[in-house]
Formats: sequence, C-alpha cells, structure tokens
Amino acid sequence: MTLDTTERVSQLTKVVYGTGDWGMASFNTLRQIFYAIFLTDVVGLDPRLASFAALIGVLWDAINDPLVGMLSDRARSRWGRRRPFLLFFAIPYGLAFLILWWAPPIENQILLMFYMMIAYALSDTLQTLVIVPYHALTPEMTSDYDERTSLAGYRMFFNLLATIAAAVIAPTIVDVVMERGGTQQQGYVLSAALFGVSTIIPYLLIFFTVRERPAEADRPAEPALRDTLRTAWQNVPFRYATALYMLNWVTFDIIGVVLPYLLVYWVAGGDLLAKVPGLGLPIESAVVGLMMLTATLFLPFWNWLAHRLEKRIAYIIALAFWAALLLLVPWMPQLNYILVLTLAVFMGISVSAAHILPDAIFPDVIDWDELRTGQRHEGVYYGVKNFIRKLTTAFAIFLVLQTLGWLGYQSPPPGVTQFTQPDAALWGIRILTGPVGALMLVATIGVAWAYPLDRRRFERVQRRLLARKQRHAAQRRAAAEVAPTV
Repeated sequence: MTLDTTERVSQLTKVVYGTGDWGMASFNTLRQIFYAIFLTDVVGLDPRLASFAALIGVLWDAINDPLVGMLSDRARSRWGRRRPFLLFFAIPYGLAFLILWWAPPIENQILLMFYMMIAYALSDTLQTLVIVPYHALTPEMTSDYDERTSLAGYRMFFNLLATIAAAVIAPTIVDVVMERGGTQQQGYVLSAALFGVSTIIPYLLIFFTVRERPAEADRPAEPALRDTLRTAWQNVPFRYATALYMLNWVTFDIIGVVLPYLLVYWVAGGDLLAKVPGLGLPIESAVVGLMMLTATLFLPFWNWLAHRLEKRIAYIIALAFWAALLLLVPWMPQLNYILVLTLAVFMGISVSAAHILPDAIFPDVIDWDELRTGQRHEGVYYGVKNFIRKLTTAFAIFLVLQTLGWLGYQSPPPGVTQFTQPDAALWGIRILTGPVGALMLVATIGVAWAYPLDRRRFERVQRRLLARKQRHAAQRRAAAEVAPTV
C-alpha cells in the first residue's frame, strides 16, 4: 500500500511530539526505579505497608484513565480534542512530582501509609490528565503503519533520554546533598523539583505545534463508557496488544523496582554511597544510565528491523536475547563492577525494543476497531493503556516490597551509609531480578507470537477503511447535488 502524502508527518512535528515523552518517562523512571527504596529507606515504611500504599493508590485511581480517555474523545474545541488537556494540565502535572516525593513528619506507620497512598493517587491523576490525551494524538496524526513506528521511535528517543537523565541525575543529587550534610529527603525533593519544571515546557510546545486531523462531520454520537469498554474487549487484536503491553511492562517494572536494591545491597555490598571506580558516579546512575544510553543508540536499529521484518518478529528476537541475559543475574559476584556494567550494555539492546515496539503495535488495534464499529475511540483505548502502565508499576512495587518484607528486609537507620541485609533478602532480590524476569519475558514472547494483526492484515484494514471513506464522501457529494432540486 503506497503512503498517501497527506499521512506523512514532518520531521519537526515528530521531534516536537516526541518531546512529550520526556515528562512521562522522567516521572515514571523516578517512580519505577527509586520510589520503592524511597518508601522503605527514606519515608521509613515497613516494606509490606509500603507495597499497599502504591497498590491501593493506583486501584483508587483506576477509574480516571478510561474516564479521561472518554472525555478527550468527546471534547470539542477550536484546538481539537486532545491538545486542550496539554495546555490546561501541563503545570499541575509538573507539580505532581513534588506531591509524590515529599515525606511528611508522621511517625505512625498506618497514617504514614495512608498519606503516601493519597499522594500517589493524586499525582497519578494529574499525570493521567496529560498522558492519555498526549498518547491519543498518535493515531490521529497519521494512519500509516511505518509512520506510526517512526512517531513511536521519536517518542522513545526522548523517553530513553529522560530515563537516562532521571537515572543518572537523581541519585547524584541525593548523594551530593548527603555528602554536604543534607538528608536523602532533601535530595529527592530537589530532584523532583528539577524534573517537574522540565516537564511543563514540552507539552506547551506540543499544544502550539502539533495539529490533529479534523473529526469527521458525520461522526455518530459517542456511546456510553461501559458500551465503549465492552466494544474494546471484543476487539481481538486489542486483547493481545493489551496482554503484550502488560507483560512487557510488568517485567520491566519488576526489574526496575528491584534494581536499586540489587546494586546497593548485593553488587556494592551494602555501601549506600557506592561509586563506580573510574567513573565517580553512584552505581545506580552508572548502571541504569549506561543501559538506557545503549537503548537510545539502538532505537534506529529496531526501527529498521521492524520495517524489514515486522514489529512482532523484531520484538520476539529482542525479548529472547533479554531473557537469556537475565538468567545470569543470580550468579553475578559481588563488587564486580565491570561485569555489571557489561550486562547493562547488553540488556540495553533489548530494553530499546521493549520501549519502542509495543507502543508501535498498539495504535493499529484502533484502526481494526474503526473497521468493525465505524467509530474511533483513541482516548478510551489509550486510557486503558495508561491504566495498564500504572498498574504494572504498582504491581511491581507491591510484589517486590511484599517479598522483601517477608524475607526480613530491614530499613537502614538514618545517617547510616553502610548496611548489610539478611541473606534471605539478598537471594530474593537476585531471584526477582533474574529468573522471575526471564519467565515473564517468555510469556510475553508467547503472546507476541500469537498476535493476529501483522503488516499484511493491517494494510488490508487500511484499504477497506479508505474504500469506506471514499464511498461515504461520494454519497455526501451525491446528496449535496440532489438537495437543491428536492
């Protein structure tokens, strides 16, 4: 199928649109990698209570994702359906960083858990009001199979860039603040303020630069949310894409949540201020930064491979390689910084594909839905997708903290920079990172293999949609010609 030039997106528009993932990725990276250890080691919550703070917060927040999606589907303004959300909620979203990373001076564990639960839910809601409409712009900018992969590639470039920045800068700020006599809490708040401010600008740029395709004049009335969700569930490719997306990010989030514990308490032997020899960076900054730098450099490769083969096959290749690497983690010796940095580089190759390809696959299911129903519900679909993304993080935090709590994990006393965890907790950390992650990736490969919407079927969907639109346009022209004579 030849790409219609009207479906092309300019390079400038792609770059500006891609910057929107900076805010989402920095928010999610800080929460995904550092929030669990923040709750246990800074807030001082028992790991099992900390796990409920995150899980209950996101479950309470579950309704807002499809609801915001529905609102953006139904919104009508001279700026379009999605962009007004970016204008009005960019600044509140920036403030959400501070809400999430402030630990109140509360000693009662139950009250502290409820406060952190509310803070999690509130910050999560503010994120939803921006991210769901932002993601829903993708299928509205173009309907071309490869252009959508290209848009996902630009998004993932800024996503990985923000991930590198958050992973490197946040621990460095915390270490510098502590070395100068401050507290970990002050370091986290300073990091949150820095990334919160940097999040606001991209969404305002997108509002003024990106344009949505105009909604069709004869679009039927939007059905109720319940009916829309039922229709979405009847979309078979959507079920597969949802399962694939969930397994992908559950794996990534479990590894991300447990990684700081692995690096600090196993690789660094309990040195809370450990630096990588020769680099002078905190070990968390060096490992995650190197992994994400590699992932960023390999984005063009996965874009090329997905174009040459197809998205699904390229994705399976990446996951199989990643699963093999994870099986090495439990046997990794302590204090071997060269080995852990080498593994970070190789894992970054697959992490790159795990970022770009599920997001490139997802928009195609919306066209399948349009072919079946004659309607487009980008907002609801991306609301469900955004909820799944948040649910995976909450589930990962819950699983990791519950496991560590039952294995006897202990929060280090304030001011301590060297602390050793029980052997059971150290084994739990290594098993969660390695075999559990590999098992999840194998399940993801199975779903990806069965995914029904390949390039050939997608192009057939596009041809049928184009024929339907041309037929409707011809009917409208014929009606317009007949109307004056009636």
